[in-house]
Amino acid sequence: MNSYETVFILTPVLSDEQAKEAVQKFEGEITSKGGKIKHSESWGLRKLAYPIQKKSTGFYFLVEFEAEGNVVADYELMMKRDERVLRFLTVKMDADHLAYADKRRAKAGATA
Repeated sequence: MNSYETVFILTPVLSDEQAKEAVQKFEGEITSKGGKIKHSESWGLRKLAYPIQKKSTGFYFLVEFEAEGNVVADYELMMKRDERVLRFLTVKMDADHLAYADKRRAKAGATA
């Protein structure tokens, strides 16, 4: 299994509960296909660098997971079809990226 990281932006017209439901749906897609969620994080409502679909803000989320390549393809297809998602990016994590992510989580956990 490979490690992946997805950052996605949800439309700001959603309530907090609707945004959390969308995240649970995406995480459920990964786990139902045999993947494993390693870490999930909400970055909250943030201003976009440029307007997307006439919106200037969006809910940012980060999900780190382990899965096979075919799971990622299905996951991205589901995100493309979901109208709540403004943008998303999935990246395969290498050893350096994994070390950085662990260090960042440890630092965030120490300050929280």
